[in-house]
Amino acid sequence: MSKNGISMNNAAVAALPKHLLQFAVDQRYDEYTSVDHAVWRFIMRQNTYFLKEYAHKVYFQGLLETGISFERIPRIEEMNDILGRIGWGAVAVDGFIPPAAFMEFQAYKVLVIACDMRQIHHIEYTPAPDIVHEAAGHAPIIVDREYSDYLQRFGEVGAKAMQSKKDFELYEAIRHLSILKELPNSDSHELAQATELVEERQKNLGEPSEMALLSRLHWWTVEYGLIGTLEQPKIYGAGLLSSIGESVSCLEAEVKKISYSVDAANTAFDITTKQPQLFVCRDFQHLTDVLEEFASRMASQVGGLEGIKKAIHCKNTTTCQYSSGLQVSGTFDEVLKGEKETPIYLRTSGPTALAFADKQLDGHGIDQHREGFGSPIGRWRNTNAAPESLTQDQLRSLGIDPGKKTTIHFESGIVVSGRVERIMHRDGKLLVLTFSECRASLDDRVLFDPRWGTYDMAVGARITSVFNGAADKDSYNQVALIPKERTIKVPSDAKRRKLENLYRQVRDIRERKVGYERLGEIWETQQAEHADDWLLSLEIFEILDEAGEQNDLKQNIVAFLNQRKLTAKDKATLIEWGFRLVTYHKAGLQTAAH
Repeated sequence: MSKNGISMNNAAVAALPKHLLQFAVDQRYDEYTSVDHAVWRFIMRQNTYFLKEYAHKVYFQGLLETGISFERIPRIEEMNDILGRIGWGAVAVDGFIPPAAFMEFQAYKVLVIACDMRQIHHIEYTPAPDIVHEAAGHAPIIVDREYSDYLQRFGEVGAKAMQSKKDFELYEAIRHLSILKELPNSDSHELAQATELVEERQKNLGEPSEMALLSRLHWWTVEYGLIGTLEQPKIYGAGLLSSIGESVSCLEAEVKKISYSVDAANTAFDITTKQPQLFVCRDFQHLTDVLEEFASRMASQVGGLEGIKKAIHCKNTTTCQYSSGLQVSGTFDEVLKGEKETPIYLRTSGPTALAFADKQLDGHGIDQHREGFGSPIGRWRNTNAAPESLTQDQLRSLGIDPGKKTTIHFESGIVVSGRVERIMHRDGKLLVLTFSECRASLDDRVLFDPRWGTYDMAVGARITSVFNGAADKDSYNQVALIPKERTIKVPSDAKRRKLENLYRQVRDIRERKVGYERLGEIWETQQAEHADDWLLSLEIFEILDEAGEQNDLKQNIVAFLNQRKLTAKDKATLIEWGFRLVTYHKAGLQTAAH
């Protein structure tokens, strides 16, 4: 079963809400070229050669258990079949998606997989998310239960993190820069402008939001984390596992190793270059401990005046939750303070909804509260109980009964007077009192006038939680900010298609183990028409070496590749790695034969 090209056979994917599904795209598997598959194969084989010594042991276990092929780019449907066995799923997305959406996917135990394949000129490292990074970096590690629990919990915490408008503007600038950097022929002036914009927005973020700080913790763990001891750490971060360049360089002495703690949130990162320092955790439980330490300070757990101030600063949809469990979702623009800096009244402007347990309350959607919402916070006079705990009988004894006029005096000095129309309880908690002919005031200030219509008064002694987004996003119709700029596919032309055909022929010969006599002609065509290409020559060399065929052709290829090492310094290391891999593979075959 599929929906808009998205496989719904996976339970985690099928459980995704509408506002997340809008980010999912079709993988368009048939658009991967034979060159794309060759780049995938080179990276995967290089990584496993190097990482066998330096990656966390669960990585190789995960590669086996997730069934990721070294020979070709994986299909999302295949990954979903396998990830489903450990309660996870995957969807294809277009490049970077907004941090809040990324986090929420994780909370639903779904990996988002940017399905672009890095180009050969970025084979070592790509500034843009691609399928190597997502499928071969993230997926294998989550077979470890302790780590996958951390990942899901990070998603839950991150989805509630407060963010600012400036955060989103920085995200858009980074996304734009990563798209330009992945293009083979980017305009240098446009690239410089995009780089400058990222730097400018990073400098002008002001006080980092909760989301900005959490994004740093995510970067230094899930993306670029090391585990073990400072002296001999192992790699588990997906950004390192998927970068054959940085997985080698990250363990060198010039990259500073720091013991991981909550202080890592104070270290900013640059997504477009290699990292000058990395953080080392003791084990995966250490990650969860630090995350919970950070989460304990967040508005979602602390609430109160500081939380409401963060909501006002956010200038976007957020939710304030009363101690009754009532959730008010909207754009907050004011909070009144009482004694000891406690919040006593909050107000939103524009569409607002009321919910309980993340489900919108009947009759309290954005249509009912389209102009905004305001309500007191706090305890009432003449009762020792928290107002949310009052039963129908207790309310009646206070003169609060449907059809009757009543006056409620708050300890803060706010007074609400009117005719009680409805009383709403949920799970034994009093949530909302609805009044007609109502006036609410604080000293000389009118907070609600009878001419404004019906007044829905929220009930709760305090604000216990403030978090990003609407409580019930689908009912609130909170359309996530989907980036307008799409990733750019490298255009194909007649020359490129001819090269792809040569790669296809070599792949066919390798897999079928027949047609070796055609390799000389293929190589001569590549030399004549695609002199800049080096990977096809390595693939032909590897086939000839394994088959023990055409030694003269093999030597010619070696001479060509050695010459390329001298004339193209950026290819020298890659070519050397290619030779090394052939030697390693051959030694393995000989060992197996004996």
